[in-house]
Amino acid sequence: MAAETVEHLFQQAREAMERGNWEKSRQLYLHALNLKPDSPDIHYGLATVCFQMNDLPSAAYHFKEVTRLDPLRAGAYVNLGAVYNLLGQLDDAIAVLRRGIQLDPQRAEGYYNLGLVYRRKGQANLAMQAYQECLRVNPRMADAHFNLANLHMERREYAQAAAHYKVALQLRPTWDKAAAGLEQAQEALAEAQLAEGEPRPAEQPSSRTAPADAEHVIDPRQGSLLSSLHKATIESENHGRHFLRILETEIEPVLKELSSCLLYPDSPAGELDACVHKFESAIQNMRSAHRNLQTSIEKLRTIGDRLLRR
Repeated sequence: MAAETVEHLFQQAREAMERGNWEKSRQLYLHALNLKPDSPDIHYGLATVCFQMNDLPSAAYHFKEVTRLDPLRAGAYVNLGAVYNLLGQLDDAIAVLRRGIQLDPQRAEGYYNLGLVYRRKGQANLAMQAYQECLRVNPRMADAHFNLANLHMERREYAQAAAHYKVALQLRPTWDKAAAGLEQAQEALAEAQLAEGEPRPAEQPSSRTAPADAEHVIDPRQGSLLSSLHKATIESENHGRHFLRILETEIEPVLKELSSCLLYPDSPAGELDACVHKFESAIQNMRSAHRNLQTSIEKLRTIGDRLLRR
């Protein structure tokens, strides 16, 4: 009877959390926790609610309880690291985030939160490495692109900064901060290029040196290659967009659905099998799109090499 009551309370708490009714959800989780104090799932849900309510000490306590009761749950370490960061416990945050990454090296949020901590500690190089690892795992995390762009700006690497601001804007088109950052990076890049192009004192040319105003003339026979290069570039761009579209519209939704099935083992029978089937189908589509992209890039590289050898 008690187990059924705990399960019922847990379900009600989760539903209240999904509706954004944080206080009701917390009370339900606390009631369930009184009946089953060693449940990592209840502690996890309660920690999540406390975090949403900005009760960070309580969130840290319950996430830590999850790591004690379920030492292999990577997400609890990652979330605990995020809370420790907000509490200013930076060394503790680094320790638990590294543990979370060790348990699940493909969890982009672990690297992202690690980047935030290193940034607060003033360790820009380590922060940059963490953001780069985050984007290696999940190249569509707009916040990681934005933060990495900011670091490049501080290092006066304006071209790299502009590139990451652009991607952040592509992923989140209405992001004003990213738009302002891109404008600033482009202006700084233009000024730097102008400064590098300032005229220098002329030297007396030797009789054997080529004229200073000599131009490189493209061989007319390269016209067909240039045309092929242009077509191959457009083809690669189209394949790239198709690949990103699959990641956004197929892979991301099925990952969330599969994650939900795995997190909540009380899901209806057969739902997990359906999620796995959708995931496998999406992966096949992604692999096919990736092969097409690789083929078009290889074609582009071949044409480019032929053009440079002329």
